[in-house]
Amino acid sequence: MLNALESSSTRPYLIRALYEWCTDNGFTPYVAVQVDDTVQVPREYVKNGEIVLNISFDATSSLKLGNDFIEFKARFAGSAREISVPVGRVIAIYARENGQGMAFPAPAPASAPAFAADDDAVETSALSLRGDSGKVVHLVADEESNATGLASDAPDDEPPRPPAGGARPSLKRIK
Repeated sequence: MLNALESSSTRPYLIRALYEWCTDNGFTPYVAVQVDDTVQVPREYVKNGEIVLNISFDATSSLKLGNDFIEFKARFAGSAREISVPVGRVIAIYARENGQGMAFPAPAPASAPAFAADDDAVETSALSLRGDSGKVVHLVADEESNATGLASDAPDDEPPRPPAGGARPSLKRIK
């Protein structure tokens, strides 16, 4: 029997599940990726170290949502490109139309020391998503538990705030 430290990451399974949910409901699945040297994407589309990719059936060919990599072919400005993204570099998957999805803890930079958590410290990463409806959805991911929830309805110009006092994030449905 494997314990939690020996088991495989839940990230690729959650990505596949949300991809399936998006396609089953007629939504367009997008992934937000934190780019580094291990990510094979057109660098001219990378902004602030991140890229958002449409991984829908219509936008890709030969899509493989594996446990280690997301791989596919896609056209950028009419030119076919091979895309390869390590699953650990995916920071969110969501539906373009409504912003519903999940954010993941951002991967630590290769040169940065590993996060040394104590019992009172919880490191979070946050991502704001905007669906076609114009609503902004703030997702906050708790690195300690890999839990993800919606943050408060902060104004568009104010970044989302992590939960106070080390409390776990909770889901809040926005209609």
